[in-house]
Amino acid sequence: MSDSLNNFLQRAGDLLARLDAWLPPTPPRIDWKQVQAARWQRHFQHGALLPVAEPQIVAWKSLRGIDEQKAELDRNTRQFVQGLPANNALLSGSRGCGKSSLVRAVLGRHAKQGLRLIEVDRADLVHLPAIAAAIAGQPYRFIVFCDDLSFEADDPAYKALKAVLDGSIAGAPQNMLIYATSNRRHLMPEFFSENDEATRRGGEVHPGESTEEKLSLADRFGLWLSFFPFDQDAYLDIVESWVTALGGSIGQVMRIEALQWAIFRGGRSGRVARQFAADWAGRQGLKK
Repeated sequence: MSDSLNNFLQRAGDLLARLDAWLPPTPPRIDWKQVQAARWQRHFQHGALLPVAEPQIVAWKSLRGIDEQKAELDRNTRQFVQGLPANNALLSGSRGCGKSSLVRAVLGRHAKQGLRLIEVDRADLVHLPAIAAAIAGQPYRFIVFCDDLSFEADDPAYKALKAVLDGSIAGAPQNMLIYATSNRRHLMPEFFSENDEATRRGGEVHPGESTEEKLSLADRFGLWLSFFPFDQDAYLDIVESWVTALGGSIGQVMRIEALQWAIFRGGRSGRVARQFAADWAGRQGLKK
């Protein structure tokens, strides 16, 4: 074999090695009988479902102060896993009040009935058709979960989500629902200048086109659940439940410090309660 041919083959091998780094890895075959949750992992312009070995499932009983929201989402999910009509759900409102924890708790509550969870980042919502194709025909029920969802103007994921929710001729498969959480009720920023677009007709106020466009996405979620900051009693109840779970002691000093912690953090929420409980129980553990 000539030196020129050897040189050519070596350069061709180097080129193939470089190209191989750009190609998406072969996705593993998911055994949904064993796997309860997966994430959509993007690789350049492609993506694949990757199993989550140990999903962080929240205990249903540990969620306090949101009983109405729990009952509504649980009812909707029970309809879904039993093959009955159910709605896509939007959980919106104050930060740290249990929106994403509630979705993960629903998985733990209904996993034995065939419920599975797929987590998708906002930027990857453009891949929803590929996700739908990957789970079509599976004998399980899938919730596609997008946490902390919000959009800016001209975001390509915005139109992709609208099409899958309601508007595409293909639509979503019967075994898929979308649960999303957001701090914004309408998922998009709202500007004061948009009020100037409103018109008055026969004594009625009609929103402008910009406002109507923003409302059109949230309207595609059939179930809206709103979350609000906790009052003082509910906050302390959550603190006590977390402190007990972490092995700490409950008393008047703990309650006073928990309220001071909430003031320092700028609000009362389940997240703030859990953070204080970890700090309190940890300090007690050091003293022992």
